[in-house]
Amino acid sequence: MSSSVQNTIPQLNLGNTFGALFIGVILAAVLFGLTNVQAFIYFQAHRSPGISFFKLVVIWLWICDALHLALTIHSVYYYLVTNYANFGVLTEIVWSLKLQLAINIFIIPMVHLLYVHRIWSVSKGRSRILPAIALGIVVVLSSGVAIPLVWAQYKTKLFKDLIGIVWAAYLSLGAATFVDVVIASSLCYLLATSRTGFSSTDSFITKLVGYTISTGCLTSICSMSIIITCAVMPTNFIFISLQFLVTKLYVNSFIALLNARYYMQANATVDSHERHGVYRPELHVSASQDEEFQKSQKDPEDEVLHITQPIQAAMP
Repeated sequence: MSSSVQNTIPQLNLGNTFGALFIGVILAAVLFGLTNVQAFIYFQAHRSPGISFFKLVVIWLWICDALHLALTIHSVYYYLVTNYANFGVLTEIVWSLKLQLAINIFIIPMVHLLYVHRIWSVSKGRSRILPAIALGIVVVLSSGVAIPLVWAQYKTKLFKDLIGIVWAAYLSLGAATFVDVVIASSLCYLLATSRTGFSSTDSFITKLVGYTISTGCLTSICSMSIIITCAVMPTNFIFISLQFLVTKLYVNSFIALLNARYYMQANATVDSHERHGVYRPELHVSASQDEEFQKSQKDPEDEVLHITQPIQAAMP
C-alpha cells in the first residue's frame, strides 16, 4: 500500500463521506418513486389516443431521471460493495459519478426550457418580450456554465481535486437558482395580471401562483443548500448527496405542474360535494331584475373564458 493511501486512511470518515452518498441515493430513490407517481397520474388524466408533445416530454424526463438514479446507484455500489475496504479506490472518482453529473447538468436546463415554453403559452395574446428575455437568460446561463463544469469534472480524477473546481459548482448552482427566480417571477407576473375579478377564476389563479412560488423555492433552496454545504464542509460528500436530489426535484416539480389541473379539479370536486348539504336561502327577484342580471352576465362569462385560455394552456 502506497504512503499516499496510508496518509489518506486516517483522515477518511466514512460516515460523512460515503455514508452521506448512501443516504443521498436512498432519498433519490424515494423522489424517483414520486416521479413514477406523477407520471402515472399524468397518463391516467390524459388517456386520449395518440402521442402529444407533453406525453413525450414526460416519457423523456422519466428516462433521464431513471438513468440518473441508475448511475448514482452504480457509483455507491462501486465504492461500498465492489471495492469494500479498498481505500486506494475510495480516493478516486468513478466514471458513473462523473456521468451522473453530466446528466444532472443536462436535465436542469431542459426543465428550465420547458418552463420557458409554459411562459410562452401563458403570454399568448400579449407581448412576447418577457418569455424572450427568460429564454435568453436560460440559454446563455445554461450553455455558458454547464460546459465548463462538465469539462472540469471530466478532468478531475481524485476526490481531493474537487476543491479546485468548487468555483464551477458555485457558478452552475448560482445560475440555476437565478434562473429559477426569473422563471417563477415571470409566471407569477403573467398569472397575477390575468385576474378577472371573478372569485372562482381569481381563486384558481391564486392557487396556481402559490404552487409556482413553492416549487421554485424548493429547487432554489436545494441548490443553495449544496452551495452552503460545499463551502462550509468541502472535505465531506454531503454536498454531493444533495446534488443527487436536485435533479429529482426539478423533474417532479415540472410533471407536477402538468398535473396541477388534475389536482385542482379534484379539490373542486370535493368542495362541490361538501356544499351539497348546506342550506341556501332562496333569492326572490322580479322577472325584470332576472333578465337584467342574465344579460349582464352573458358577456363577462365569455370574457373569463377568453382570459383564462392562456392560463389553461400552462397546464395541458
